[in-house]
Amino acid sequence: MSIPNFSERKEAAEKARQAMLEKFKAKPQIDPAAAAERAAQAQAREAKRAAAEEKRKQRVLAEKAQRIEEARLKEMLEAEEAERQVREAAEAARAAAEAAEILAFEQKARRDLKYAARKARQK
Repeated sequence: MSIPNFSERKEAAEKARQAMLEKFKAKPQIDPAAAAERAAQAQAREAKRAAAEEKRKQRVLAEKAQRIEEARLKEMLEAEEAERQVREAAEAARAAAEAAEILAFEQKARRDLKYAARKARQK
């Protein structure tokens, strides 16, 4: 075995560098037809993805509109329910007032009858 000198080491390094360059340069060229086919496939995938995204956006907008409509209907139903409860409360108050008036009238009539009976006995 011999010890390599500086020039031999320099030549070996240059050969190694050249081999690395050749390794990367040696890649086969892409067939233009295959590249065009891949580009067409990529465009088709992109168009399909864009269509799916648009469909998703439309679905999201439809769901949002539906939720807004449901919220509006719910508010309307709640307003109608509150109005019904107010009417029922007013009707119950009116009925209670009428019942109190009738009771007062009946009590007055009983008292008048009682007084009339007492007067009739005293005569």
